[in-house]
Amino acid sequence: MLTEDQAHRLKEAGLYAYNHNLDTGKNHYSNIITTRTYEDRLNTLDVVRKAGISVCCGGIVGLGEKIEDRIDMLLTLSQLETPPESIPINALVPTKGTPLEYQKKVNPFEMVRMIATTRVVFPTSMVRLSAGRLSLSPAEQALCFFAGANSIFVGEKLLTSPNPDIDADAELFNTLGLRGMESHLEATNSCC
Repeated sequence: MLTEDQAHRLKEAGLYAYNHNLDTGKNHYSNIITTRTYEDRLNTLDVVRKAGISVCCGGIVGLGEKIEDRIDMLLTLSQLETPPESIPINALVPTKGTPLEYQKKVNPFEMVRMIATTRVVFPTSMVRLSAGRLSLSPAEQALCFFAGANSIFVGEKLLTSPNPDIDADAELFNTLGLRGMESHLEATNSCC
């Protein structure tokens, strides 16, 4: 959670984007998260937006939610005054020692459907194929791109979840004829 002062200080320090996922729909949220409320999350998104920071906000598929919970999350995001610039769609990575460690692996077609639905609702946002990519084959990741994903997070880890290595991502992009975007800093610092 952020206060207005904290958000402004982060903006002044050069922060470009802030990730703060809703994770799921409001009705399912308290089954997953008890340390803060859904309204706390929405208030933080509002503080971030008011500070002029780009909003990155999405959810996780595979939390034991219903399809209605996924739709509810997207509906909530669509009702924000300005839609998030970036919407990560994550597949749950069951982690040993957590309450969801035995959760069933997300069906790849559920990811494809969620990404396609997100793309339709948010035609101008970056729809990020995010955590859980290691559980998807290259062909399944390709389906996610064809369904509307137009971004990934690159690097060894995405918070606590391992990512494909950069060579695997480069090979996939090459096979699909995709190219990476320049980073925010590269775009900001490039001259005319």
